[in-house]
Amino acid sequence: MNQKSLLSLLLVCSLCYVTIAQTEYRNEQQVTAALKSMASQHSEAQLTSLTKTVGGKDIWMLTLSDGAPESHPGIAIMGGVQGDHLLGTEIALNMAENIVTNHPEVLQKTTFYIFPNLSPDATAQYFAATQFARHGNATKTDDDRDGQVNEDPFEDLNGDGVITMMRIEDPTGIYKMLEEDNRIMVMSDPNQGERGTYDLLTEGMDNDKDGDFNQDGLGGVAFNKNFTFNFPYFTPGAGEHPVSQVEHRALLDFLYTQWNLYAILTFSDENNLSTPLKYNKSGASKRVITSILEDDEAINAMLSETYNKLIPNTNAPDGSAQGGSAFEWAYFHFGRLAMSTPGWWPQKFEGDSINKAPKNETANFLAYAEAEGIKNAFIPWQEIQHPDFPNHKVEVGGIRPFLMKNPPYALVDSIAIKHTDFILKVAEMQPELQLVNLKQEKVGANLTRITVDLHNNGLLPTHTEMGEKSRWMRKINVYLKTKNNQQLISGKPRQVIEKIDGDDTITLSWLIQGSGNVTVEATVPQAGTATKTINL
Repeated sequence: MNQKSLLSLLLVCSLCYVTIAQTEYRNEQQVTAALKSMASQHSEAQLTSLTKTVGGKDIWMLTLSDGAPESHPGIAIMGGVQGDHLLGTEIALNMAENIVTNHPEVLQKTTFYIFPNLSPDATAQYFAATQFARHGNATKTDDDRDGQVNEDPFEDLNGDGVITMMRIEDPTGIYKMLEEDNRIMVMSDPNQGERGTYDLLTEGMDNDKDGDFNQDGLGGVAFNKNFTFNFPYFTPGAGEHPVSQVEHRALLDFLYTQWNLYAILTFSDENNLSTPLKYNKSGASKRVITSILEDDEAINAMLSETYNKLIPNTNAPDGSAQGGSAFEWAYFHFGRLAMSTPGWWPQKFEGDSINKAPKNETANFLAYAEAEGIKNAFIPWQEIQHPDFPNHKVEVGGIRPFLMKNPPYALVDSIAIKHTDFILKVAEMQPELQLVNLKQEKVGANLTRITVDLHNNGLLPTHTEMGEKSRWMRKINVYLKTKNNQQLISGKPRQVIEKIDGDDTITLSWLIQGSGNVTVEATVPQAGTATKTINL
C-alpha cells in the first residue's frame, strides 16, 4: 500500500470513528478530546482541570469569554451532577459548542463557566463490562457501617452484563405484579384489599450474610448528596460530612472566588424550571431558611415560563430536592439565581395499553419506549437458582439502567439546542448597570448639581433576595471621582447600594464646587460597570 492510499484509509477510519462516536454517549476520553478540541480551535475557550477525583479522573472546566472572564457577568453550567445522568454531560458539551461556534457575540457581555462532568468516576460505569446506575465516586465507603468496605456489591447473576432487579416469590412479601402489565412490580396496598406475593431486591447476593443485599458495594460519595444545605447525615452516598470530596472542595474553592457569577444551571433530577418553586411563609421565616423567598419566587416563575415555551412541561417529573444537592446549595447557601432541570423525560404515552395504568411511571415508560422503537428497554424476567433463596422461585430482570433518564442519543442535539436557546435568553435578561438621564444644573457661583439615574437594564435583579440576605454577594458601589480643585458639597464620594431590581432605577445626586471633569462610576461584578465623565 502506497503512502497516499494509507493516508486516505486513515482519513476514512477517522471519519468513521467520529460518526460512531456521535451515535452514542461519550466516555471520559471522548469528552476530554471534545473539550481540548474546542479550546484549541476557539480563542474564547480556555480549558482547565480543577482537580482529579480519587479515581484519577479530571474535573474539567471550560471557560467561554471574549476578554477577561471576570469582566463580564457569569453563568455556571453543571453537567454530570448525577452519575447515571449522561445526558447532562452531553447537553453541557453541546451548549458550549453551540455558544462558541454559533453565538460568539454573547461572550462579549457574558462569561460561561461550563463543568461538563462532575461525576466522572460514576459515569464510567455506563461504559464498564457490568453496567449499573452508579452515583458515587471512587472513594471507598462503609455504607452499612459494619467496619468493612465494599464487601457486599452487586453480582450479575444471569450474566447479561447489566444489573437489574430480583423478584422472589414469597407469601410474606410486600410486592405484587401490576395487573395491567405483569412485568412491572408494585407495592401492594392492604387497605385496598391487596396482598403481596413477592420480595423485590437489586440483583446480587448477601455476601456478608447480614440479611441485607448489595448494601455495601462500589458505593462511593455521590456528587449530588455532598453539599452543605440540608445535608443528609448517615445516608449512603452522602459522605461523612459536607464537601468531604476533593472535587467538591475544588469546585467550591473556585466558585466562591468568582464574584461575577449571578446564575447557575444544573442538570439533575431537581426541576424548578418545568414547575417553579413556591414561596412558603413558614419556611421563609425560619432561622435556617427552607423556602424560596418571595421576590425570588417571581423570578423563578418568569424563568419557568421562558423555559416551558422551549421545553414544554408535559409529564415533567416533580424534581423535588432530596438534601445535599448542588441546586439547593447554589440558592440557599451561595445565594445565586439557581436553575435545575433533568433536560429530558419520557413523554406521556397516550395509547390504549397505558390508559389502563396511567399513573405508573414504569408502565408509561415501557409503552413510550415501544412506541419510539427503543429496543431492549426491559430485560425479561429469567429464573435463576439463588443460593440465598434455595426454596423460592427467583427471577432476574427489569428496566435496563440509564434509559429512563437518558434518551436515545439521536435526540441529544435537538435537546441541547433548545437548552442553548434558553440560556441565551437568560443571558439577555442578565442584570446590567447603566448611567442614564444625566442632568447638570448651575445653582450658584462655581456650584453644579449633578443628577443621574442608575438603571438596571436587565430583567433580572442585581441580587437575588437570598443573595441579599446571605451578605456574600458584593454590593453595588457608586463612586464620584473628583480632582484636587473640586470640592464635594453634598452627596457621598462612595455610596453602597444593596440591590436594584430588574428594569428598575435609583436616582443619585451630588453638589460639586469647582470646574473641570468629574467621573461617576457604578460597579458590581455580577452586573458590570457603568461610567460617565461630566464636564462641569
